[in-house]
Amino acid sequence: MADTASLRERNATFWAGAAAGWIRHADRQDEVGRPLGAPAMERLAARPAERILDVGCGCGGTTAELAAAVGETGAAVGVDIAEAMVTAARQRFPTDRYPGIQFRLADIETLDVVPGAPFDAAFSRMTLMLLADPVAGCTTIRRSLRPGGRLAATVFRDGSVNPWLSAAMLGAAPHLGPLPPLPVGDEPGPFSFADPARLMRVLTVAGFTAVTITPCDVSLDASEDADAVAEWLIEVGPAGAAYRTAPLAAQASARAGAVRLLDRFREPGVGYRLPAGLWLVTANAAGADNAPAAAPTHHHPQPRQDENR
Repeated sequence: MADTASLRERNATFWAGAAAGWIRHADRQDEVGRPLGAPAMERLAARPAERILDVGCGCGGTTAELAAAVGETGAAVGVDIAEAMVTAARQRFPTDRYPGIQFRLADIETLDVVPGAPFDAAFSRMTLMLLADPVAGCTTIRRSLRPGGRLAATVFRDGSVNPWLSAAMLGAAPHLGPLPPLPVGDEPGPFSFADPARLMRVLTVAGFTAVTITPCDVSLDASEDADAVAEWLIEVGPAGAAYRTAPLAAQASARAGAVRLLDRFREPGVGYRLPAGLWLVTANAAGADNAPAAAPTHHHPQPRQDENR
C-alpha cells in the first residue's frame, strides 16, 4: 500500500481531473444524489443561527442546504480539495442569495483547524472514506468544533450493497484509456470503511466521543434516459477523466457498455433505482483539544429499508 504522502498526491490529481464531470452534472448530483447525505442531514438537524462545517462540499449543494437551515444569522462553510469545484460552488451559490455561505479550498488533512472555527456541527456526505489519512482529517474536524459539537456523516458500506458503482465502471472501462489505480486495502476509495470497526477506530483516535455507526439503505432514483444516466455515473466515477479525453466513438461505446450492466437497475416506465448501502455516522467532539476519547458505543441496529426512498 502506498504511503500517506503518495496517497494525498494521488487524491489531489484524481479530483483535479474528476472535477469537470462533477461540475457538469452538479444539478443531477444534488437532486438524484441527495439520498446519499439525507440521513446525516436529517440527523444533524441544523438549527437557525448555528455555524456548520460541510466537509467535502463539492459543487456546493449540501452547503446551500445547510445555509438554508441555519438562516441569515448562521453560517455554512464548505471545504473541498478540488479548486474547480470550489469555484463552481461559489458561482452556483453566491453570497447575495445565500447569506452566511462560504466556500474554501482546503485539504482537511493538513489543516490545524478550518478557518471560521469553532463550529457547532460538522456534516459530510461520502467524503471521510476518501481521505488519505482519515485520522488526520477527522482530527481537524474535531478541533474545528466547539466542545461537545456534533458530527453527522455518511460513507458507503461494502460493494455488495452498492453494485451499481462497479457496474458503471466495468461497463465503460474496456472502451477507454488507462484508468487511475484502484484502491487497495484501506487506501482511500468508496469502500475503505466497509468494516465499521475501522471507522470506529478512526473517529475514536481523532478524539470523538459518543460515536454511533448505523447501517442505512437508500435508493437513488434517476430518469429513464439510459444514456444520460450512464454518462453521469461514468463522469463522476474513476473512469471520468479517461472518458472526457476519449474519441466520441469510444465515449458512445463506454456509455453503451455501462447501460448494459446497469440494465438490471432499470424499471421500464419508471427509471433507474440504484440501491445504496451506507453507514450513518454520528459523534460528538471531546470537551478539550487533547482530551482522550471515551470508550465509544457501537450502535448497529437493523437497516431501515424504507429510509429516503
